[in-house]
Amino acid sequence: MTIEPPAPAEGPKAMSRFERFLTVWVALCIVVGVALGHFLPTAFEAIGSAEVAKVNLPVAVLIWLMIIPMLMKVDFGAMRQVGKHWRGIGVTLFVNWAVKPFSMAALGALFIGYLFRPYLPAGEINSYIAGLIILAAAPCTAMVFVWSNLTRGEPNFTLSQVAVNDAIMVVAFAPIVGLLLGLSAITVPWETLLLSVGLYIIVPVVVAQLLRSALLKQGGEDRLQSVLAKIGPVSLTALLATLVLLFGFQGQQIIAHPAIIAMLAVPILIQVYFNSGLAYLLNRMTGEAHCVAGPSALIGASNFFELAVAAAISLFGFTSGAALATVVGVLIEVPVMLTVVAIVNRSKGWYERGGAVQRVAARAAPIIR
Repeated sequence: MTIEPPAPAEGPKAMSRFERFLTVWVALCIVVGVALGHFLPTAFEAIGSAEVAKVNLPVAVLIWLMIIPMLMKVDFGAMRQVGKHWRGIGVTLFVNWAVKPFSMAALGALFIGYLFRPYLPAGEINSYIAGLIILAAAPCTAMVFVWSNLTRGEPNFTLSQVAVNDAIMVVAFAPIVGLLLGLSAITVPWETLLLSVGLYIIVPVVVAQLLRSALLKQGGEDRLQSVLAKIGPVSLTALLATLVLLFGFQGQQIIAHPAIIAMLAVPILIQVYFNSGLAYLLNRMTGEAHCVAGPSALIGASNFFELAVAAAISLFGFTSGAALATVVGVLIEVPVMLTVVAIVNRSKGWYERGGAVQRVAARAAPIIR
């Protein structure tokens, strides 16, 4: 007997055209950014110098425009539902916080620090590895709702998992990043790291939840969803504007070493498929329903790349290899995650033939007299 997944909850129904072609927009940002950086170097130097306490003000504004609309979708009250899906929650937390950052550190050391080292700028090796670690230490938030919907995922599980992840991220992001950067023999700028957590996690979470609460009081869920639909493009537009600036500063390095992006993509691709597969299999072994295992696998694999980009810029600067490494995560996010969605959907029959899944489903089924 199988468990039928519920209808998707109110919220993102599918990927918008803008989201579907995110990889194309990022590729265009590479071209535009490199060209502008080459022809307008003085303008980019002026933007880069607009800093207060190592925080670039133009980029800080863009990053808030990226992050706050996404965090407004998160209902921290959903954490009350954690017990309903404890298997899936446990698997996702294990993969997100005990596996993914550490597996990325290992993959970064193997591919960037060893196999690809002769083909990369010597002075940026550690910075590239740092960027990969920062990317893996930031679990996905907003796009998870899209991936979950595409797999007919259990909406309450997705919401509660995102809320739990974001709550953990407030306190765990800095220690995990600091630990892994230290293990990678990279000097950890702790003051800048803690400032980054405050600016790009704590403050956006507080602002987003205040705005969410105000909108719900004004007109309930309908008012909230209406506003989210209107400001959604602002978030992605701010992301793309940030990428133009990043590639403007990275232009010379990319032109000199055009294969850098492909080499940085290798460990990211491996960790996405490894972590999504691990989460999917662990959910099957514990007997979790497919409508929970799907979003669990997707949450376990994807990244909060907006936060990663912000942290990398704050810690290492616009022109760093760390910033470029996080941007590669943005470049491949949509096409790679869509392949994971396809795998999850096509393997549903195999998944539900699992012994543990069938036993849990049988215990949960109502007794017919």
